[in-house]
Amino acid sequence: MKKWNRWQDWVTVAAGIFAAVSVLWTGQEGMSTTLMVIFGALLVASGLVNLAMPGTPVMEWVQAALAAGLILSPWIGSYAATTGAAWISWITGAVALIVTAAAIKPSTEGHHRIRISH
Repeated sequence: MKKWNRWQDWVTVAAGIFAAVSVLWTGQEGMSTTLMVIFGALLVASGLVNLAMPGTPVMEWVQAALAAGLILSPWIGSYAATTGAAWISWITGAVALIVTAAAIKPSTEGHHRIRISH
């Protein structure tokens, strides 16, 4: 696997950026600002780690957990009734989760190829 080359991780980075900066133009309530910025920033960080170190399955699972956290955050942070913030959390979290799920198998296979060749 080549570094900085996987489209799935770039999509996750973009989804994280969108979730984090969308607090600037959406109505916020409860803990929405905090959760959207934190989960968005963590998705960006995990996506960049996955881009820099492809074939690290544990980071794919961390990224999937962060995406799931963003999906759940409207209920956890009491902002499910705040339409804009909640929908952005659900959509960006779902996008990140779907592309991460698509990347888990190739990442695991790449990890095994690296381990076998050493």
